Amino acid sequence: MLLDQARSRIASLLSVRPDELSFTTSGTQAVHLAVLGALAGRRRVGRHLVVSAVEHSSVLHAAEAHERDGGAVTTVPVDLYGRVDPAAFAAALRPDTALTCLQSANHEVGTVQPVAEVAAACRAAGVPLFVDAAQSLGRVAVPDGWSLLAGSAHKFGGPPGLGLLVVRKGTRWRSPLPEDEREGRRVPGFENVPAAAATAATLEAATAESGAAGALHRELVERIRAEVPRLVADVEIVGDPVRRLPHLVTFSVLYVEGEAIVTELDRLGFEVSSGSSCTADSLRPSHVLEAMGVITHGNVRVSLPRGATAADVDRFLAVLPEAVVRLRRSAGVTS
Repeated sequence: MLLDQARSRIASLLSVRPDELSFTTSGTQAVHLAVLGALAGRRRVGRHLVVSAVEHSSVLHAAEAHERDGGAVTTVPVDLYGRVDPAAFAAALRPDTALTCLQSANHEVGTVQPVAEVAAACRAAGVPLFVDAAQSLGRVAVPDGWSLLAGSAHKFGGPPGLGLLVVRKGTRWRSPLPEDEREGRRVPGFENVPAAAATAATLEAATAESGAAGALHRELVERIRAEVPRLVADVEIVGDPVRRLPHLVTFSVLYVEGEAIVTELDRLGFEVSSGSSCTADSLRPSHVLEAMGVITHGNVRVSLPRGATAADVDRFLAVLPEAVVRLRRSAGVTS
């Protein structure tokens, strides 16, 4: 009963049917099942997959697995802000295209993608669209028109270790894993009932607060975007300045290693990230920033949490310039 109630509550918030929603063990598993399951279900149509260059690593890893299995992948480039061109995305579609993938918003720079326009092109071509909505759920509405969707509970303040997979009715899908009778035969293993119940409550709360919280976060991020280049020399703010998520801001600091900034800010009480946010433990340059053609060196990603205040931002802006000066001096840079 608890599981059914949680499923119904979340489905209502996503404007989908309860039987279209399945609980997974993570957002990553939801992505893998969505991509590989849709490709398996539409194998007779073809083996061509279209993805954007800035998708989360979980999408790109699924695409790599598809290629190793003999499939074909087309990667659609993005502009300087990290946004795909709907016309370029539509041009990548072929008669043998089995699936397309486009995130709702970028997980590193916050740029919102043109999901509605791409969905219309895919619908006209008869190709399902998978949307990774991990960064958007509970914060901003995801445009309709998609066939498959994935989310992650901890991204909107829910419990870690629970993902959301939505497969719309009429979408061909076949599990790439051994079949299990649970979760509509989509996800093997026993469901995490407490996490599902907590996810429903958290998503309801986050959605209800999204208007006020989003407005505050957007105001605070605008301040960071304006003040950081003024206070710190040789800084580049990246991502779309207007069509973006309200809580994310990323900037690159020349002459400083990104991990050095992360360590120094951590010492000062601020948790930020650098490199690729989806592969942070590898310390590799961000594939998102590389695809955008912007500076990958010394990048810092700030994600405002629930409860962030103007005072928090004030203190961040107060300590950042001194931290950068110290790090540049230690690296032998005096400018």
